[in-house]
This record gives sequence, C-alpha cells and structure tokens, in this order.
Amino acid sequence: MLDLANSLPNATHQFVHPFTQLAEVEASGPTVLVAGEGVRVTDRDGRELLDGFAGLWCVNIGYGRIEVVEAARQQMSKLPYASSFFGFANEPALRLAEELVRLSPESLQHVFFTLGGSDAVDSTLKIIRYFFNVTSRPEKKHVIGLERGYHGVSSAGAGLTGLSNCHLFFDLPLPYQHHIPSHYRYRSTYGSTDAEIINGSIDALQAKVAELGGSSKVAAFFCEPVQGSGGVIVPPEGWLAAMRDACAKLDILFVVDEVITGFGRTGQLFACDWERVEPDLMTIAKGLTSGYSPMGAVLLSDEIYRALVKQVPRDLPFAHGFTYTGHPVSAAVALACLEIYEREQLPENAKVVGAHLLKGLEALRENPWIGDVRGKGLLAAIELVANQKTRAPFEPGLGVSQLVRKKAYENGLIVRAFADNIIGLAPPLIVSEDDVDQMLERLARAIHAAKIELDAA
Repeated sequence: MLDLANSLPNATHQFVHPFTQLAEVEASGPTVLVAGEGVRVTDRDGRELLDGFAGLWCVNIGYGRIEVVEAARQQMSKLPYASSFFGFANEPALRLAEELVRLSPESLQHVFFTLGGSDAVDSTLKIIRYFFNVTSRPEKKHVIGLERGYHGVSSAGAGLTGLSNCHLFFDLPLPYQHHIPSHYRYRSTYGSTDAEIINGSIDALQAKVAELGGSSKVAAFFCEPVQGSGGVIVPPEGWLAAMRDACAKLDILFVVDEVITGFGRTGQLFACDWERVEPDLMTIAKGLTSGYSPMGAVLLSDEIYRALVKQVPRDLPFAHGFTYTGHPVSAAVALACLEIYEREQLPENAKVVGAHLLKGLEALRENPWIGDVRGKGLLAAIELVANQKTRAPFEPGLGVSQLVRKKAYENGLIVRAFADNIIGLAPPLIVSEDDVDQMLERLARAIHAAKIELDAA
C-alpha cells in the first residue's frame, strides 16, 4: 500500500509537472492540494485558500458538488465504459451531444467528443484538412492564429498557439501555421481606438492570406473570444463578428476556441453569444465537466459534417477518434454540470460578480505597479509595469508576477502568473461578491508585499 505521508516528498522525481520550472520543483517540492469546497481549497499543510483561478479556469461550479459526484457514481455502476468506435454509442454521450447542439450557436449542429481542449484543437485541425481534401480542395492547407493566442499543446495545436515558450525546443510552429498580431489594446500595434484595432486585424488577416498565396491556399483562422493564456486580452466590442465576416469574404473557415471562455465564464454561456457569432467550428472543454472529469469536444457545422458523410467512399471509415471519445462517465458528469449552469444561472452570476471584480481591480490602480486592468465576466487580469505613465515593463529577470503569485499564496489566494508580468483571476462561477472582496484584499496585500521585497533588494 502506498504510504502517501512518507512518499510525497520524493514523488516529484517521478511526477513530471506540466508548464512548470522542473528544477525548481525538484528543489522545493510540489504544492499539494488535498481538499476543496465551494471556492476554497486546502493544501496538505492545512492552509485554506481562495481559488482565484478555478483550478485551471475549469472548476466553474465550484468544488464538492455532490450531485455531480453522484452522477458519476451512478454511471460508473451502470456502464463505466463504452467505445464510440464502429457505430457504438452510450446514452449519456448521445444526450450530451443533443444538449450541446441546443445550447451552442445555431451554425453548430454536430459534436465530436475528445478528452480535453488540446485534442479538441488537434481534432479540429484534422477535420479541417479532411474536409478540404474530400471536397477536392487539397491545396487549402495553411491555418492562421493570433499572436498571444493559446490553442493547447498537441503537436499541431501548440504550433497554432502564439506563445513562444510553447514553440521553443519543440520545433514549432509547423510550416503551415502562421500568426497575425493580437488585438492587444494596451500594447497595440494597430492603434488605440476600437475601429483602428478591428480594421487593423482585418487588414492583417487579409495581408497574411495574400502572402500565403490567396484564399485557395488557406484553410482557416483560429481565435479565442478572449485570449486566455496570452494574458486575458479582451478584444474591442464587434471584433469577433468582424473577423467572422472577414473569414466569410475570404472563403476560409472561422474557428472559435471556447475552451476557456465557454460555459459561462464571460457572462454568457458561450462568449460567441455576446455578438451572436456563428462559427464553422468551435472547441470546448474545461467548464464542460467543470474539471470533475476529462472531456472536450469539437462542434461543427452541418456543411462540414455532411462532407464527412457524403464525400467519402462508403467502405472507408472516418478514421479519427480516441479510446475515450464520448466516455459515458464524463458525459454524465457534463450533463450534471449543464443542469447546474442553467438552474443556478451561473453565466448571469459571472456577469454581475465579474463587474464587481473589475471595479475592485480598477481600485487597485492606486498602486504604481498596476498598468492595465482588463476582463470580461469572471475572466480578468492586471498587468504590472515599472512605470504607469510610459507603460514600461519590468526587467524580465525580476520575476515580478511570480513573486506576486507567491505572496498571494502566502496570503491565502491562488492566482495565475502569466508571462509579461500579468496576473490572472478566473474564480469559480459560484463566487460571491464577498468572496471577491476577500480575493481583492489578499491580492492587494500580495502586491504590496512583493513591492516591499523588491524595493529592499
């Protein structure tokens, strides 16, 4: 029997942590969480913390939801596994596909299940390539994303991601993957007004398509409605709809990555709903099961699905999928989560409490380190700078955001430290205004403590 108490100090040598400075963890050991309830988690030292990041932007319904645990238990007892290969299916997965089509933008009529967001993006790229090949347009190969965009870490998706640390030493991006500048208002290359940023983005997309040989060579444009891991970068109102229209005119597919923004995070069930945008394909994960079980999905238009059905010889299968595609337990968990989102009106809570969060973050601007405050719903960030007036960043070696993250933990708050000294907040959607006030107070203390430590260095 495994002796956790005695084995944990050495276990980090066996457990390879993702997105982690491995040498640092080897030296200091991992931060081990042992329990969660509501918007709070407890570490193995007994410290209770407000989870200001919902795990990894996913525990939208909060921790300890017994009804979700019971849904998983019942399904495990009834049918713990069923393959989706060779025409097999299970009731929870069929019901979930029906619900997702009902809830998603009208253009999306079919669902392909994955294990998470990264393989949802990877599956999307394969579906797009398959679609253009079977419809006699094999030359449409190039895909375009945004700088600072994040589309997972699969061999294909990581190249589409517009973050350099996801490329370094991995030989990425791939030759058919390209990027245009982000709509990053605080450090914009397009201008400062909404119109300048929107028009600049459209011009950049058109120029990139032309550079790649025209629409006949380009398959798709990928974007997040709000850029997440790039630093919670919110586009101007109307940007998403404008880019969708631009893609239609260019005859390239428009793909929206709602892995982070989906399921109420921005104040609508899907962020596309803010501008009634109807994509050709959409990726989802995280909030789909609220992190209680691994699952993701690709939602696709009827035009794309019909090509997969009709344009392929009848004796050939659609040869893509996973052992756990449409897993019955994960599907049962997702159905329970969808019921909670609707019953408790969590997207509306994200809208209301998110406004309270942003107001509180704005109040922190009195601290000279706070350069920018941005967000939508319960998806927010502050950007720390050396000089508010000039927006000059800190020297990279100072590690300011990591220091703030550490001080926040010491004050009982979990936040995310991004590159470029950006601190992210994305608490569970059940969070109250009182919870947010506590988070803001602890964050303010953390920034103050970090400033004192750096000033004294």
